[in-house]
Amino acid sequence: MPSVQKPQLDTPRDVTGVEGLDDILSGGLPKHRLYLVKGTPGVGKTTLALEFLLEGIRRGERVLYITLSETEEEIRQIAGSHGWSLEGMNLYELSSAEQTLRLDDVNTLYATADVDLKETVRDLLDEVERVKPQRVVFDSLSEIRLLAQTSIRYRRQLLALKQHFIGRACTVLLLDDASENDQQVESLAHGVITLEQISMGYGSDRRRLRVTKLRGSTFRSGHHDYVIGTGGLRVFPRLIASEHRSELLASSLTSGIPELDALLGGGIDRSTATLMIGPAGTGKSAIATRFACAAASRGEPAALFLFEERIGTLRRRAQHLGMPLDEHLTAGNIRVHQIDPAELAPDQFTYLVRQAIEKNGARLIVIDSINGYFTAMPEARFLSLQLHELLSYLAECGAASILTMSQTGLMGPHMQAPVDLSYLADTVVLLRYFEAEGRFRKAISVLKKRSGPHEDTIRELELFSGGIRIGPPLTHLRGVLTGTPLPLSPQPINQAQS
Repeated sequence: MPSVQKPQLDTPRDVTGVEGLDDILSGGLPKHRLYLVKGTPGVGKTTLALEFLLEGIRRGERVLYITLSETEEEIRQIAGSHGWSLEGMNLYELSSAEQTLRLDDVNTLYATADVDLKETVRDLLDEVERVKPQRVVFDSLSEIRLLAQTSIRYRRQLLALKQHFIGRACTVLLLDDASENDQQVESLAHGVITLEQISMGYGSDRRRLRVTKLRGSTFRSGHHDYVIGTGGLRVFPRLIASEHRSELLASSLTSGIPELDALLGGGIDRSTATLMIGPAGTGKSAIATRFACAAASRGEPAALFLFEERIGTLRRRAQHLGMPLDEHLTAGNIRVHQIDPAELAPDQFTYLVRQAIEKNGARLIVIDSINGYFTAMPEARFLSLQLHELLSYLAECGAASILTMSQTGLMGPHMQAPVDLSYLADTVVLLRYFEAEGRFRKAISVLKKRSGPHEDTIRELELFSGGIRIGPPLTHLRGVLTGTPLPLSPQPINQAQS
């Protein structure tokens, strides 16, 4: 059986300077090679190229930006919009319009396109020889393709361009329009980075990046979301939970409510995911907030991600229930992130959660709610698989996660959830309304807990001014989960007791 050659991990690389991209590229682009960056207009090719060159300047390298499609003034305007200074960058503008005018010149000995293309490329390479850069950008190949006129002449010139840089200590980025779908450049390039812009049914456009080729080097494959803002591109690498393996022992995280902790067999366990499911208003968010405040009181940071509720509403409810949420927010032990559903990409949300764990040290993550998570990203496929990766990552980091999910309807046996995620959860807490003595009441029970034993009883839950109360098991009723229970004895139904 032939041996498999392992990739060289010590290959010298050029850091791109783009946040998140170097992680995808396993540290950057292998030095002294030619790369293609392709995408439709507006995806950020020029911005990425400028960041690549500015990173070279910060490292004391000579850099060269050759623009054939935009003027030097336009390039400087783009840089200025990001607050960048181009001091130290060599900018060479070769107007494509000026070059194209040569096609009208009369030449009876040689084909006009041949003369024009050769003169243009010679001018470019003369500038390269003058500057002797360690990093160079050609923006864009569309102009060279226009001058070449035929695919054979175009490919021949690309081969000559690649040959020119062989043996020279220079890393080259070629920018190209993805609408051309030109496989010739991809076959010649050492690596290919594709940028895409996707129009959504509602909200802002989503952008994603993909490294389709990187010869002789490892990289993180697949699509990765990114955004363009003041300061450049920000790439959010796709999460791979298997890269964060650990052997952490699970321990319980209590709520401070003895009856609730007893129902859960001692509390929710770290390195596990707990799903709280039930109709709207049954107390899912209140219980999750209680666990967050309890963790913060023990000095364990928590992070809450709200897809539906406003932070102000959360604070008012916590204050009504006697929870010291404001105190923990001021101290920084609890951080609340209000998610804008129309502006968020899946990998961007994953990045926020990772920041809460790796930067802020959060030991409890609350996602409220899964309904909002899926509604926020309706066009994104495989969200269940991505959520599985996220929960696995949190488990490997030793953090507990609480997910809330609302079911349609209020009462009865036909309650439905928008998606079945019970298989992802280690613990499932079921909340229900039931009718008794002329009013709505709430019930709570634990359906499963993979990490240990739990009570199999159904208890009454009451949210009152000052706290959360869990009553004794409802042993005197049957059919509580149907919403209209029947008494087992003529005795009146007691109020929930502490």
